[in-house]
Parts: sequence; structure tokens; C-alpha cells
Amino acid sequence: MEFVIVTGMSGAGKTRAMHAMEDIGFFCVDNLPPKLIPIFYDLLLQSGEVEGRVAVVTDARGGEMFKSFFTATETLEKENCSYKILFLDSKDSVLVNRYKESRRRHPLVTEMNASLEDAVRHEREMLRPVKSRADYVIDTSQVSPAQLKNRISKLFLTNSQDSMKVHCMSFGFKHGIPLEADLVFDVRCLPNPFYDAELRPLSGLDKPVYDFVMEKEETKGFVKRFVDMIDYLIPLYNQEGKSQLMITVGCTGGQHRSVALAEYMNEHLLKEGISSSVTHRDMHK
Repeated sequence: MEFVIVTGMSGAGKTRAMHAMEDIGFFCVDNLPPKLIPIFYDLLLQSGEVEGRVAVVTDARGGEMFKSFFTATETLEKENCSYKILFLDSKDSVLVNRYKESRRRHPLVTEMNASLEDAVRHEREMLRPVKSRADYVIDTSQVSPAQLKNRISKLFLTNSQDSMKVHCMSFGFKHGIPLEADLVFDVRCLPNPFYDAELRPLSGLDKPVYDFVMEKEETKGFVKRFVDMIDYLIPLYNQEGKSQLMITVGCTGGQHRSVALAEYMNEHLLKEGISSSVTHRDMHK
């Protein structure tokens, strides 16, 4: 049985993630107190009615009950129950804006008798140890519902036995560095197609831009070192038991150079037999 515990910041998109997982065949349960997770896992095994893929959502809505999270995971480990943790995150300012726009109440506002901003900060501190233990982290600050569904699908539709999944993401520095990045490569030093009037409206997915970027001598030197470093690091991350590696490539706007190089790295990894996927966060901004 593939068992995934979905958790993270309130307002970061856990419900959308659960719906996406249901769409790809997961049996999902929302707002399950951590203390009940080992019991639920055992019931599933005993009943034999649910096979394959199961996801449970647990978070700060459980109040004091959420403090038993690590007790629950320790119980699963003692009983040799296999599981993964998916953590949904977002910037504090984005979370505050989402709550203001939806006019919903943050689960810790009443419990703490605090402001929305204080509740978000307190929840982040409370969840920091959980995030550090997560197998997968997705930052939804600048991710649309469709992009989130795509990320979930790419994470869980591939072979569940893959030791590590790599995700390549292009971005623009002017829109901010992705929070979930493990490795950040700055390619603003490379020749920029933006200054060519014919190439400016295109993206790194278009052949004229891709060729412009990849055929430059500066890019060829960068690519050789880029590939060598990633090929060296991936086995080391694998040995440490890392489940997901996020490689991010940034240029100024996230439209040309970073897109071309993220595509190149993804293709390279796939040729090497590594489970890899790619997204372009800021390409259409």
C-alpha cells in the first residue's frame, strides 16, 4: 500500500492537493487527527478493502491533537508501515492574503486569540519540524491550481518504487526564488535573447530561442559544468535517502534562458534513466 500523509500550512492548498490525488486514484481522508493515523493504517490492512494508494490530510485544524504527529509517525515506523509525507507551503504574505480574500478564519486565530498574521507565524514555527521531515515539499505561493495538480500528478503517477524524483523548475529572479528549491542556478550571466526584438516575445520552449541560448560558447561551458555537478550530486542525495530533489534555474524574467536550460537538464536526466519532470513557473508572466 502506498500511504501518503498530506500536511502543511493552513491555506497552502492541501484540499486542492487532496482533490488532485483523488483524481489519480488515491483514496483520501481529510482532517484526520494524527493519533488516529496508525489505527486507520491498521484498519486498511486488516479490511483489505482499500488497496494501492491512500492519502490522509492532517493539519493545525486538529488543534492540540496535532501535537501527536511525531508520536503517530514513530508508531508507523515501529510497525514497519511504509509512508511518505507531502508538505504544502506558501509565503506568509500569500497565506494572509488568501485568508483575507476568502474571508475564512485561520484555525489558530480563535485558539490563540491572536491576529491572522500572528497565527500564521505561530503555525509555521509549530510545523517547522514536520517540514524538515517531509519527503516532498511544494510551495504554492506562485502556483496555479492547474500547476499544483500537474505537480501532484508528476510526483505520484510515476513508479512509486523510484528511489528519488527530480523536478526541474525555471523561474525569474524578479518574481522571487522558489521556496522549495534544493539547488538554485543563476543563468543571468549568459547571453540574453530578450535583446533580440524577434526573440523577445518567444520563450525557451521555442526553437529559435532554445538554439540562441544553447549555441552560445558561454552556455556550452556552463552546461558542461551544470551536468557534471548534477550527475555527481544525485547519487549522493540518493544515498542520504532524499525522496525529491528540486533543481531550479533562474534568469531575469523566467522566460528565455532559464526555460531552455531547465528543459535541457530534464531531458538529460530522463536519458540517464532518472525520474524527472519539468515546469516553468514564470514563463507566461
